[in-house]
Amino acid sequence: MARWKNGKHRRKDGSWDPLKDSSTDKQTAEVIPRTPQSVSSSYTLAYVDDEFLCREELRPVRLQLELLKTEMILTERNIKSTVVMFGGARIPAPGQAAWAAKNDIQKKNLENASIYYEEARKFAQLCSAQAKKMDYHEYVVVTGGGPGVMEAGNRGASEVGAPSVGLNIVLPHEQAPNPYVTPELSFNFHYFAIRKMHFLMRAKAITIFPGGFGTLDELFETVTLIQTKRMAPIPLILFSRAFWEDIINFEALAAFGTIAPEDLDLFQFAETAEEAWKIIADFYDLNDETAP
Repeated sequence: MARWKNGKHRRKDGSWDPLKDSSTDKQTAEVIPRTPQSVSSSYTLAYVDDEFLCREELRPVRLQLELLKTEMILTERNIKSTVVMFGGARIPAPGQAAWAAKNDIQKKNLENASIYYEEARKFAQLCSAQAKKMDYHEYVVVTGGGPGVMEAGNRGASEVGAPSVGLNIVLPHEQAPNPYVTPELSFNFHYFAIRKMHFLMRAKAITIFPGGFGTLDELFETVTLIQTKRMAPIPLILFSRAFWEDIINFEALAAFGTIAPEDLDLFQFAETAEEAWKIIADFYDLNDETAP
């Protein structure tokens, strides 16, 4: 009876649970006598068997686990909404060399683009100032967790004492999380699809800084979801009109008829952190105490 009174049969949320928990059995299984039977892979508990979990047939389970792990941790931290920052991993901080440049032209362009690193950093600080007013439950900065613009976003939040999220993914390069991501909110993914879901599931605004294929993918996926009404219209802000209109002829798509003319209103342009934040603040009436 004493064991019941001290709470060992209750879960973290206070629910009564008289069944033995899986963590206890995991520890017990690790110290059982080693015999031909107990060391066989077939005897390993299924939920701690990495080889089993990585089998092709378990892909649906792994997809679910990647969705659940991040969702549960963000929910436990009471993070209700986010501001997402997409952008190039190869853009250096001001004064730093363009580590990814393959020739002199790329070096010049990338180093000139360091202005976007600085704007991303400032923008994250503005978002974090709003998040602070809401006990860091709303408008929390989220990036892809890597270098470049992503690093700038996490860095800006860190510099004002705010938490920020990094959604990294296993890649042959650029895969280590930047040092400014809040450690408890640093996640790693195998599946691009699940990572993309987590970018958008809590997003109140999305900013797209100059970037490459990955950034383009994130832009078009987001604008398509909004266009097809699979996602609520939220501020979708492209930094640097000159960059985006140079690489994508949005007007030509509308003129050709493959998008509707009003689809050009699904996104807006900004040149500075202050302009971008004003778009968000105006959209959500953030000067109003009843703002969502």
